[in-house]
Amino acid sequence: MTFGAVSIVLISIAISAVGAIVALLFKSNFSLNKNLSSVIGIVAALYGIYAGFLGMTGQGELVSYATPFPFASLSLLVNPLSGLLLFVLSLLALVAWIYGLSYMDEYKKQGAMTFGFFMHTFILSMALVVLADNAFWFLVFFELMSLTSYFLVTIEQSKASTHAGLMYMVMAHAGLLMIMAAFLMFGSQAGSLEFEAFRQTQLSPVLASTVFLLTFIGFGIKAGMIPFHSWLPLAHPSAPSNISALMSGGMIKIGIFGIVKVAFDLLQGSEQMIWWGIVIIGFGAVSSLLGIIYALVENDVKRFLAYSSVENIGIILLGVGVSLVGVASGNNVLAILGLAGGLFHLLNHAVFKGLLFLGAGSITFAAHTKNMELLGGLGRLMPITATCFLIGSLAISALPPLNGFVSEWLIYQGLFNSIMSEGIVVMIVSAVAIVALALTGALAVTCFVKAYGVSFAGSPRSDQAANAKEVPAPMKIAMLILAVFCVILGVGAHFIVPVFSSIAKATALSQGAEVTASVALVNPASSAFTSTFVIAVVLLIAILVARLIHNIFGGNQFGEKVALPWATGYKPDVEMAVTATTFATGVEHFYDFFYDLRRNLSSGKGGVARAFDSIVNGARNIEPVSDKYLVDDTVRDVESMSEKIRRIASGDFQKYVLYIVGALIVLLALAVIL
Repeated sequence: MTFGAVSIVLISIAISAVGAIVALLFKSNFSLNKNLSSVIGIVAALYGIYAGFLGMTGQGELVSYATPFPFASLSLLVNPLSGLLLFVLSLLALVAWIYGLSYMDEYKKQGAMTFGFFMHTFILSMALVVLADNAFWFLVFFELMSLTSYFLVTIEQSKASTHAGLMYMVMAHAGLLMIMAAFLMFGSQAGSLEFEAFRQTQLSPVLASTVFLLTFIGFGIKAGMIPFHSWLPLAHPSAPSNISALMSGGMIKIGIFGIVKVAFDLLQGSEQMIWWGIVIIGFGAVSSLLGIIYALVENDVKRFLAYSSVENIGIILLGVGVSLVGVASGNNVLAILGLAGGLFHLLNHAVFKGLLFLGAGSITFAAHTKNMELLGGLGRLMPITATCFLIGSLAISALPPLNGFVSEWLIYQGLFNSIMSEGIVVMIVSAVAIVALALTGALAVTCFVKAYGVSFAGSPRSDQAANAKEVPAPMKIAMLILAVFCVILGVGAHFIVPVFSSIAKATALSQGAEVTASVALVNPASSAFTSTFVIAVVLLIAILVARLIHNIFGGNQFGEKVALPWATGYKPDVEMAVTATTFATGVEHFYDFFYDLRRNLSSGKGGVARAFDSIVNGARNIEPVSDKYLVDDTVRDVESMSEKIRRIASGDFQKYVLYIVGALIVLLALAVIL
């Protein structure tokens, strides 16, 4: 008996549902609950990875199930785009569950039940969002995803996590309302809430653009693009690190998925696509540059990584925008090049950002601090974590031969090709985007030199760092899996990029569209000059030759001496080392305008904020009125009566006898009278 892609992913979802129930049933046994939840989650993730692979390779299917609601069949679609998202989400779920086998011990106070139940429901809700091919069920699962992730963000129940959760929920529901409004507009024209009906409906240019803008902002909030990113650097530091990996690597990509699905799939063939692409490129350029600028000055390692996610969302948007321009201008090569780069970067970012968040979790697990200023010297104490974090840092900095280089190279090619397309506006926007992407790349290298160097190199700058030890085996295994993926996706790009080209073609172009272009254009890794495999071999040879020369001649034969570093005549001190703050000072001064802008926007009050404050202050003024005239008098009367009763109950036995005699007299008198 063979199962289709939808059946396999439904098995994965059913297993996750069982895991959630198991987490509730065994709430009194932490160890058993933790282990069962994790093992069940690992099995569910493996099914999800297989289903995603089938979808990515064109073996998807559409299945519809009847529901109690006549207007909303449960339509589930696995195609190349949704297959990619399923693969990404399931891969991150796999490593998150493996990591949690040890990491969950940090949350013993909260209980494995809470962790396991909400993590399972969070993962299955994300899978259902990606599968849903009906507007009603899409919105239901989207809301379930937001609610379950909210409980995971606030799992510590601290003041910071509660504030982060509130901000996240407000932003999530603002985005949901916009998406809902757009789908209802679309549904009213299509006469159905089925996405298949949406695909068959041609909207007017004004209505199509309205739907696009509403969904772009709604999904952009979920993706964390600037200026709708404020929830992201609050939520990620508050959530457990494996949840941060799931949210940053997976959940925010559902925002990208929504933008791509609406623009290319549901609104296919619209005449307005050219300026939609320009808008997306503009937002992408701003998000990528400002995201990494703001990341540079952060000393909290998880806030730092959260701002870096804003940057990478911007890079993905650049590829999506380029592809829309290509579709609108009839340039099929440009359409494939941009979307293939954007979607490949979506996968790559999930892998290396998931790795970096797990690395950050290992740091906090071992050193009990997220502050990079208090770290240092962890490379010697935590060699596996240090190596994995280094691989993730090199990958996210887009250095060859790792995966980040390939996807950014594709996006660069797309932007350069879009400059040659018709239209002065497209040329200008693309040129500005190239400059922004180049600056982003340089700043990304600076950022991760800071993150790795300050945290892992040098000497420990606190007792927490000095006493750190390597994390348990499950946490190391989870990081190693993603580190290996960073290498494979980069070195094996020659074989992997064509898969993403086919996904992009299936998503962006109509069926049967021809693409006449050299393989080298669509797959830059195929030429010797940019082949990541060749680069990897050359680098490996160079390292081996350098090591051989060192071994032949020996260090001391060059007159090397081991001595303390020169510290202007003073004895070297740990506090003299470069810290997270001092490292970024020069760049911070250079980009001072952007930091002033953020400070002013954060401290200033917009119209919505002022209205909210007015409502809160009004409520505060009204609240004491009811207390004064209703509650306070009642409380005083009860307190007075209680004081009198307290005097009666004096503890004197003779008085109690007297009370009994008096009560009898009263009762006899009443009996005679009545």
